[in-house]
Amino acid sequence: MSKIEEIVDTLEVKVGKVLQQLETVKQTNLKLEKELELTKQSLRSQQEVIISWEEKYEALKFANAMLGSDENKRETKLKINTLIREIDHCISQLSD
Repeated sequence: MSKIEEIVDTLEVKVGKVLQQLETVKQTNLKLEKELELTKQSLRSQQEVIISWEEKYEALKFANAMLGSDENKRETKLKINTLIREIDHCISQLSD
């Protein structure tokens, strides 16, 4: 009988250790979930900043093209030609 008692005692100790490890894993999991959520929020915030800067860049690029900067001469000429065609089209519609 003492052999069975030893086995039961050993089993109880091992089950206790497993339960402690389980609790530790649960706590670690909660900590990691919180960290993940914070990282996701940070990523969303950074993506919003990137989108904002991209919009500002496009607006600046368009403004430079309209001003006729050396880098965007071709784009400027194309935009001016498009505007002239639109104006000509409006004038022809008014003439009719």
